[in-house]
Amino acid sequence: MSEKSDKIQIRVRYGETDQMGVVYHGNYALYLEEARIEWLRKRGISYKTMEENGIMLPVVSLNINYKKPAGYDDLINVKSQLKNRPTAKIEFEYEITNEKGELLSTASTVLVFVDMKTQRPTKAPQYILDIIDGEF
Repeated sequence: MSEKSDKIQIRVRYGETDQMGVVYHGNYALYLEEARIEWLRKRGISYKTMEENGIMLPVVSLNINYKKPAGYDDLINVKSQLKNRPTAKIEFEYEITNEKGELLSTASTVLVFVDMKTQRPTKAPQYILDIIDGEF
């Protein structure tokens, strides 16, 4: 795994599954968010601090390709990887695998840095670029 990527593990909870006993498709977005937040946190970047500094980071694009289902109590691995150096947007790619290493899904997200005062897109804050530049 490169420096641009990170991996977290999540245990599927009963409430995340549907009547068929598999993870409800909408819950994958939550898994991706958790992985993305941890990717940023491990690099010293906090959503909370960004927002305190007047920057929010909404998702503007989400794409998920489902390959195999995950079920209750499965331990899944979510690999998140920064796609390229942020500009006014930051892009991540993901792979979700099970304990056997089988690919369950692939995904991508695009988020945009938004100035909370103007409600307009803005360039990535310099302190974030300084941290991420070490990854490229």
